Amino acid sequence: MNLDAAAQTMIGDADAEKLVLGRTEEQVRGRFGYLLLPADATPYLRNCYQGSAWKAKEVRFIRQSPWMIVFESDRAVKLVLIKGC
Repeated sequence: MNLDAAAQTMIGDADAEKLVLGRTEEQVRGRFGYLLLPADATPYLRNCYQGSAWKAKEVRFIRQSPWMIVFESDRAVKLVLIKGC
């Protein structure tokens, strides 16, 4: 499976959160291959993160996609689609 395409197709999936919520970073990485820190994301995604309500939270981006995962206590608690910030 093309993992970049998989992350992009999540946009149309009403149950996309079920793929990440409650999982550790390692478990999410096992599903999607790699996650990016905000500093390693595109300038657009990084800027959206810095202007968001989650800017002080531990977050990772799924590959080069617009999906941002918010972690608390080493578990994914929120999946955010970054668009139009």
